[in-house]
Amino acid sequence: MATSQDRDQDLLYLKSKLTDLEDRSRRDNIRLLGIPEKEEGTNIQAFLSSSLTKLTSLNFDPPLEFQHTHRVGPKRSDTSLRPRPIIACLLRHIQTRQILQTVRNHGPFWIDQHNIRITADYSKDTNERRKAFLPLRPRLHQLKMKYGLFDPTRMWVTKNGVSTDFYKPEELKLFLDSFQHQPMDFISKSCPLDVSGGNEDNGTLPPRTGERRHNPP
Repeated sequence: MATSQDRDQDLLYLKSKLTDLEDRSRRDNIRLLGIPEKEEGTNIQAFLSSSLTKLTSLNFDPPLEFQHTHRVGPKRSDTSLRPRPIIACLLRHIQTRQILQTVRNHGPFWIDQHNIRITADYSKDTNERRKAFLPLRPRLHQLKMKYGLFDPTRMWVTKNGVSTDFYKPEELKLFLDSFQHQPMDFISKSCPLDVSGGNEDNGTLPPRTGERRHNPP
């Protein structure tokens, strides 16, 4: 007979599988943040096709096509509020990857003096796991470590040519504490920075050289 502990483990396993399935269903999506309301006019797909081509300077062949596009949430009449994100599901996955790779290497981007962020699109559970790493970013900067968030919840850190993967913020905190006498009080709360879709951290990623250590999840 299954015990309550067995049932809890089964529930955690099923939850992880559902999260994985949801993330996979979003793999052709990109999330665009900062585009003013009504900027897209009456044809959002034509607007995105033109804007993404100009912003990324990519020569898409064939041209960009979308399965569906929409803003997230109810319409806003108050233009002083932050504009709603746009979700775009591209027809071709390879073009999704091209856009995200270009964003990672060549951001930031601007439309009419508005800073535009383009990120991958993840499930709520995955976004929360990504956010858990954000309170540690000031410490990484303080220690002059290069880092990036990948795969989608793997934090990659390099110090003195040695690269290490972390899947849990608690493990990363212990690693960072080993470089200083005074441990950092870890605050497990959501960071106000928007990591919805969670693009990899721009501007901090070196070529992947040197020894590499791997901490499994």
